[in-house]
Amino acid sequence: MKVVHVNCLEDNYAYIIVNESSGEAAAVDPVEPEKVLWEAMQIGADLKFVLTTHHHWDHAGGNEKIKELVPGIKVYGGSKDSVRGCTDALENKDKLALGPDIEIVALHTPCHTKGHISYYVTDKGENPAVFTGDTLFIAGCGKFFEGTAEQMYQSLCVTLGSLPRPTRVYCGHEYTVKNLQFASTVEPDNQRVLDKLSWAKSQRQLNQPTIPSTLDEEFQTNPFMRVDLPEIQVLLTLMAFGIAETNLLIELNTDLVNLLSNFFSQLKLPAILRLRP
Repeated sequence: MKVVHVNCLEDNYAYIIVNESSGEAAAVDPVEPEKVLWEAMQIGADLKFVLTTHHHWDHAGGNEKIKELVPGIKVYGGSKDSVRGCTDALENKDKLALGPDIEIVALHTPCHTKGHISYYVTDKGENPAVFTGDTLFIAGCGKFFEGTAEQMYQSLCVTLGSLPRPTRVYCGHEYTVKNLQFASTVEPDNQRVLDKLSWAKSQRQLNQPTIPSTLDEEFQTNPFMRVDLPEIQVLLTLMAFGIAETNLLIELNTDLVNLLSNFFSQLKLPAILRLRP
């Protein structure tokens, strides 16, 4: 299995998943279909279908156009999302095949949108991959546009978190540096976060992607997948009572501070550990 990044818009990624034995391929969130088709042609891939993670325009906005450019192509999307151009709706745990040996499983990961789908892809003899759209980012997660913190926790830490730790994570946006800057203020002594932040900055200076990560790395560096840890809970409790210093956090990214605080406060954790609304 080969995965090709396709830079789209300002910071989006589309992906081409290629079965190297058959040449068959699938496109994930091809918001700029001409770019995706050009990349597919460059590598000799035969595009068979589209995997749409969710209905937002910067992910599904190319579906109608790609149907014009590739007559008869199938466009998959979640049954609980209103995905434009969708020809085939998927339920949780539905399976697709991409030629011999590659299986794709649709995982319902709601919160960012109510019908968001992550696609878990396995190939014999290789580490699997998961395409998480705007649910799981590298060192972060998507905003709760259509769901609750408990849904996001379930999507991140249970649904995705139950996949094998070597699973490669391909997300929908290049947000890694900003997310790791935030993570480094939540856990300033987490050396893995600091090392990955340094690496991510170097990657971006070279105009190279910071993706993929792995689920193992996310459990070590992503604060939204570490909310069960006592040290994270203590920090957020101190923040709730105005004891912890939050100025640096706010300067870095107010949205991420609010997101993590709301995430933590809505979870069914002991009352003393909850943040004030």
